[in-house]
Amino acid sequence: MSNQILTDTVASISELKANPMKVVASGEGLPIAVLNRNEPAFYCVPAKAYEAMMDLIEDLELLEIVRERENEETVKVSLDDL
Repeated sequence: MSNQILTDTVASISELKANPMKVVASGEGLPIAVLNRNEPAFYCVPAKAYEAMMDLIEDLELLEIVRERENEETVKVSLDDL
């Protein structure tokens, strides 16, 4: 069975066990596919890349809320009323 690998860098579980930080560094800040018997088992994602992904997900969720509220009725107020 073939699998799609979504990174440019791969490492085996054996390599990860032997020297985890070397494997992380080999990705140069980007995720690394960790293979088990030549199939992707999981992705090793550095902290900064994970934080960027979470920020992007949050932005997409907020964008969805904005789009849902675009057509809602608005209420006009003046600054003096506030």
